[in-house]
Amino acid sequence: MIRTPSFTLSSKFTATGAAVIAALALLGAAPATAEDSEEPAKELTKGEEKLARLLEGRVAGEPQDCIRDFSNNRITTIDDTAYVYGRGRTIYVQRTRDPNHIDRDDILLVRRFGGTHLCHTDFITTVDRYSGFFSGGVQFDRFIPYTRAEEEDL
Repeated sequence: MIRTPSFTLSSKFTATGAAVIAALALLGAAPATAEDSEEPAKELTKGEEKLARLLEGRVAGEPQDCIRDFSNNRITTIDDTAYVYGRGRTIYVQRTRDPNHIDRDDILLVRRFGGTHLCHTDFITTVDRYSGFFSGGVQFDRFIPYTRAEEEDL
């Protein structure tokens, strides 16, 4: 999976923006020949497929540095992909700076600097769920909110 952390599409991405990106892509493209064959579509990993199902019918919002952390906030761990916080109308996706190390057998230990908020600057380590031994560290990116789209928005 190729990922550029500084590139995020917002819900305000328009058809004009898509046309500009397509035009720029064509400028760098080589002329097509009869020998050229189309590349097969890239298959999604199991984690990406699961995340896509969770985000179905939702619209991405502006990335946030911190999210409100309630003690009953549900956390879903999707191996090698992302942590998903919350439930209901809005959920927050945290892909981390190195999502390949996300493992549902690890427990997050968070040293907060934001009080009742979970922030991308918090110090986070992981321990193995079964042995209790230190298993690594996690560096969060900004949280991406996904809100359920209203019928009229679709």
